[in-house]
Amino acid sequence: MATAVDELLDMLFDMIDEAKNAAFSGDKCVIDRDKALDLIEDAKKQLPVDLAEARKILSARNEYIATAKREAEEIRKRAEIEANQMVSEAPVMNQARQKAREIVAHAEEEAKKTCRETNEYCVDLLRRTEDALAAAHAEMRQVHNQFRSGMGSTGGGGSSSGSSRMYDAEADE
Repeated sequence: MATAVDELLDMLFDMIDEAKNAAFSGDKCVIDRDKALDLIEDAKKQLPVDLAEARKILSARNEYIATAKREAEEIRKRAEIEANQMVSEAPVMNQARQKAREIVAHAEEEAKKTCRETNEYCVDLLRRTEDALAAAHAEMRQVHNQFRSGMGSTGGGGSSSGSSRMYDAEADE
């Protein structure tokens, strides 16, 4: 996009480029002084407008760059904070997982121990019940034997009718 100053300078360049050479000189030329001065004057008048616009563009550019830098810095800081949080949370999470594994392992160990102790208690209870039943059975036999022997001595001479009335527990076995 050519500015007004660029156009004026191009016109001045063309004027000089197309000018006739001065007599006996290869590097000097003849141009219309008034026309050249008018072009230069117009360029000078136009320069403040173009410079002001260029300054606005530069200012906007600088502001845009500053804003972009601030935003980039904010993004970097947020990312750094999040990264630090993630890093700091990782050991806490690992410790929590480890503690949870320890608690579960301890609970499983306690459950096995309780189960084992319960089984041992039941086996012991059954053994003691068997022993008590065996002792009760032995005592019943003893009482039965005593009863039979007492019946035989007080029965009046061993009458056959008295012995037929007597219950024989051994016969049931």
